[in-house]
Amino acid sequence: MKSREGTVVDADEMVDDMIAIAKQKTKEQGKTEGFTEDELNELYETIGLGALKFFLLRVDPKKRMVFNPEESIEMQGFTGPFVQYTHARIKSILRKEQPKGSAVTPSLLPAEKEIIIQIEQFGAVIEEAAREHDPSKLAIYVFNLVKSFNSFYTELSVTNAESEDKKELRLQLAQLTATALKTGMSLLGIRVPERM
Repeated sequence: MKSREGTVVDADEMVDDMIAIAKQKTKEQGKTEGFTEDELNELYETIGLGALKFFLLRVDPKKRMVFNPEESIEMQGFTGPFVQYTHARIKSILRKEQPKGSAVTPSLLPAEKEIIIQIEQFGAVIEEAAREHDPSKLAIYVFNLVKSFNSFYTELSVTNAESEDKKELRLQLAQLTATALKTGMSLLGIRVPERM
């Protein structure tokens, strides 16, 4: 790995830079209330390292890539912090209300069906990524699941659903999505925070 100047990049320095950028971006967002100093430091490290790892792993290993620290740590787009933020957002919903685990059989809206279809594909994606030695397949899957969940959440209310059955279904979908995100990111060696 070389920098633009042709010098060797020091990995420890890059990690420190990523953590510093994560700290700066998090403070700019102004969402650090209620965190202890230790929790904040852990959060900055989780975001910084997650951004670095995700950016590197999202690219097909046979292709060349240019690492951009600022782009890698954005809270929107095909980045680790975007996935981490969505996971934290889902966990926030689930802290307010948990699914009861009861069986539900309501008719499915397209956004609900999309989440179910993607969650059903999770195992096959893991197998394919392992078989082809290509973690980018898992990174792409996780990102697409995040996009689908965010569309679902924008379109449909979870805790104020139109019926108890719908509320239970959507809480279960949120829980399944959070589990898939946490597992997928863990397989990529990336932690996801419970809150952000």
